[in-house]
Amino acid sequence: MVRERVPDWLNSSLWSTTPTDDRLNRYSPSPTTTITTTTTTAAVSEPTVQLPVPVPPPVAASRPQSAPTPTPTQSEIRDPVNKNSNNNSNDNDQNGSSSGVSSGDISRQAQLLTELSKKVVNVRELRRIASQGIPDGAGIRSTVWKLLLGYLPADREQWLSELAKKRSQYRHFKEELLMNPSEITRRLERSVVCDNDESKSESSGLLSKSQITHGEHPLSLGKSSIWNQFFQDSEIIEQIDRDVKRTHPDMHFFSGDSQLANSNQDALKNILIVFAKLNPGIRYVQGMNEILAPLFYVFRNDPDEEMAAAAEADTFFCFVELLSGFRDHFCQQLDNSNVGIRSTITRLSQLLKEHDEELWRHLEITTKVNPQFYAFRWITLLLTQEFNFADSLHIWDTLLSDPEGPLETLLPVCCAMLILIRRRLLAGDFTSNLKLLQNYPSANISHLLYVANKLRTQASG
Repeated sequence: MVRERVPDWLNSSLWSTTPTDDRLNRYSPSPTTTITTTTTTAAVSEPTVQLPVPVPPPVAASRPQSAPTPTPTQSEIRDPVNKNSNNNSNDNDQNGSSSGVSSGDISRQAQLLTELSKKVVNVRELRRIASQGIPDGAGIRSTVWKLLLGYLPADREQWLSELAKKRSQYRHFKEELLMNPSEITRRLERSVVCDNDESKSESSGLLSKSQITHGEHPLSLGKSSIWNQFFQDSEIIEQIDRDVKRTHPDMHFFSGDSQLANSNQDALKNILIVFAKLNPGIRYVQGMNEILAPLFYVFRNDPDEEMAAAAEADTFFCFVELLSGFRDHFCQQLDNSNVGIRSTITRLSQLLKEHDEELWRHLEITTKVNPQFYAFRWITLLLTQEFNFADSLHIWDTLLSDPEGPLETLLPVCCAMLILIRRRLLAGDFTSNLKLLQNYPSANISHLLYVANKLRTQASG
């Protein structure tokens, strides 16, 4: 067999430089298809650029009738990561983070601000600019992501009414789906008592046995019983609670005993419970909390305080929209279908074979590293577990900017991740390669996205 020559640009030392630091305390999953939620993060270093403050989107007139949400302090927004965390130090020159601001960042920031100031945003142009990365210091990632996900319409004049409508709808979902059956029963009791003068005078609000329907009784096993449904939901709610508490444990924003962390955890739980109840075919799958976290973090840290206060509602709808593109990956019944997760992993394998057959053959035939052992987590969790939190946000800028959906960019990025470390993989055996791929080393995110874009361009050409 004639071995295909690997393109010279793939053999650049940039793609095979051994990083000087390793990720600590990372979860390394066993070769199964179980998604885990343990993760680590690195300090988010946001540059300070003296540029015009972006025009914030108008705030819905109708505000949620709930307890005030704690406002994160400036230090919690700018440096949310526990400074005692040891993993992914920013002093590694292979890390994509930098304390400086490049001229490219300043230029993109100016372009984004100009686009957002228009009466009707050119979403196509916005996608083009944002795909190169949204500067951290601009404070506009929240608005850009909402536009990219279709939550905000292109016409700025519609923002106010759309936000008011969506946030009102979310409040209604919470009122209907998060209410304890005891409260439902009490409301029914009050309704009956108010309609019956005699019963109101003869009792203290308790219904007689004849007035309590079968579906409202706590011991009812009927499918329509609110109590039976409540007990069925309890197991999922407990799983959500456990996973949310394990979300980014090194970030003060998500973890700890502070009022802010507790409030943020409650918001994540509310979103996931409402989603599970509205989507009985999928409900909740372990790992969804990791996809939800970046959205909520970005929206909750919006510099507009009123927008930040409505982060829970906004995050819910953007989460639904994001998952709609690959929700079949979370449905176990579809795992072996042409829309399931195994089919997507096969696409990644074919992509690697097309661009680097030597590496593909070494991984899958010589060392027998099944791509499911590492790519399952990469794909289902949108790479949130493979890089530090700040780098994940930059990768998501590119993923969300794809007009065909995040998956079409995600697969080339995953393929590029393999090519970046091809020399180490070609020199490794099954054990060392599996360990390397399940604990991906630090990488220069700009170069990673460059390789991914080049792979996709070559594939489409």
